[in-house]
Amino acid sequence: MESTGRAPIEKTTICFRVYGQQYPQGSKVSQVLCDRNGDPVRKNGRIVTIAREDNPKTFAWRQEVASAARAAYDGPLLLGPVLLVVRFIRQRPAGHFGTGRNLGLVKGSAPSCPTSTPDSLKLARAVEDAIAGVVYRNDSQVVRHSISKEYGKAYLTLVEVVELP
Repeated sequence: MESTGRAPIEKTTICFRVYGQQYPQGSKVSQVLCDRNGDPVRKNGRIVTIAREDNPKTFAWRQEVASAARAAYDGPLLLGPVLLVVRFIRQRPAGHFGTGRNLGLVKGSAPSCPTSTPDSLKLARAVEDAIAGVVYRNDSQVVRHSISKEYGKAYLTLVEVVELP
């Protein structure tokens, strides 16, 4: 609860975690829709196309995020502005660790944070889209973000949605 000098304001905060490797909300790929014979489907003289995810694993990961959100929150959809805090914990590559007597120790030359793909904004877009219709009505309600990508022992995503006054 937050005080503004007037009546106290109730804020809803939803926290949940998603285990497993994260996949970004990447680019869309345009695909021509074909009939059984392999001929393009036409409507009003134009060829019909559909847009699909560039990465086929994105859909399944978004389903995991939505499922975790449903397990954490079963209240009414938030209708106002929200803050989205997302921490993407990524597993370190084997090349970051020493060998022999240094087995299991992180090399001094290993980066402290993951700077390789996927980028954190595309990962956050996937989370935003996954929880739209579960936690809040539309991802346009996310007016503040806090996104981080860091190394840990296993792939894990920590999500917090805070209703703003």
